[in-house]
Amino acid sequence: MFHSQVIPPSQKPPTFATALQEEFLLVDLQTLDVIVEQPADLVRRLREQLGEKIRPEFLGAQIRTSTSFHESLVEMRKEAWQLRRQLADLASEFGLAPMAAGTHPFADWHRQRQTQDGQQHGMVLELRDLSRRLLTCGMQVKVMIEDPDLRIDLMNQVSYFVPHILALSTSSPFWLGANTGLKSYRISAFSELPRTGLPDLFDSWADFEAHTNVLVKSGLIEDISRLWWDLRPSSRHEALEMRVADSCTRVDDSVAIAALYRCLLRYFYRLRLKNQRWRSYARMLINENRWRAQCYGTDAGLVDLGTGEIRPYKQLLLEMVAMLQEDAKAMGCLEELETCVKILGRGTSAHLQIGAQASALRSGRSEQEAWLEVVRLLLDMTLAD
Repeated sequence: MFHSQVIPPSQKPPTFATALQEEFLLVDLQTLDVIVEQPADLVRRLREQLGEKIRPEFLGAQIRTSTSFHESLVEMRKEAWQLRRQLADLASEFGLAPMAAGTHPFADWHRQRQTQDGQQHGMVLELRDLSRRLLTCGMQVKVMIEDPDLRIDLMNQVSYFVPHILALSTSSPFWLGANTGLKSYRISAFSELPRTGLPDLFDSWADFEAHTNVLVKSGLIEDISRLWWDLRPSSRHEALEMRVADSCTRVDDSVAIAALYRCLLRYFYRLRLKNQRWRSYARMLINENRWRAQCYGTDAGLVDLGTGEIRPYKQLLLEMVAMLQEDAKAMGCLEELETCVKILGRGTSAHLQIGAQASALRSGRSEQEAWLEVVRLLLDMTLAD
């Protein structure tokens, strides 16, 4: 799956320090529907207590948390959990609770109001009514890759595994009170935006800048933060961001996927030191796997582009975990990496949501009552330590 290519290694190795950004929907505890607009006092108190660690997103129901960069995923997990808990504690005073999932089972995006945040307002002007349809939540993992050329090289290589990461994170099977048949409907909604999906391949940081500067100089975008690709260089840090994942309902799942992504980057860096790299494949082929991950999650397998055959996702994941053992041990995140296999064993959030709805219907509950059971499950799992 990899071939030799003479690439001079960076003089200084990356730190691989990692940060986690999670998006949540705020749910009314009486109706279990999402709210339309965040209470001003809640926003003020969150800002006073947590500063930039918690911020509103596009829509009134959306809010996000951001950890600091950590070399230890144990410490990152601790901070991510504390942010969830602090958000929940403050929200409860207003009769609200955070829910971590790619979509809400029955919420109607037509009722949403955009936030007044200046940056987001600029996005509303560009995206028009599409911005109101973005009643979805994703997760970002940011890993420090200080050398810009290395950042681009690793982005090119890790693109192959975007579908594998998406499949394991799926948490958005429902939309507007219907089972979409997809494990990640969020990807469909988000794909309506410009500049989404897999990133192009670039030869270097200079090549990346040459292309993106065209968009900036022409006034199409303010900066590279308006590139909503599955992977992108951070606009604020010397980091490479993974953005394809649905919001993970369990914090341990978020950390496990962060470990998987982080270990992949270190693995590709080690290949670079040997003058090797992961084989490059056409975006049309990786996009087929991306679609399979979006549709089936971990159920139907992905194409092994090295052999041209569809293989069970479990086989592929076990091979990845085995391949990354050295990297996980070196970075002290072996337990977090192996949690990926546990996710596969019990099912992703999408599986658990579908199961909860089916179980409620079998027990004789109405369709609306079944949706409420799904929301209760999501609220409980969001705060499960």
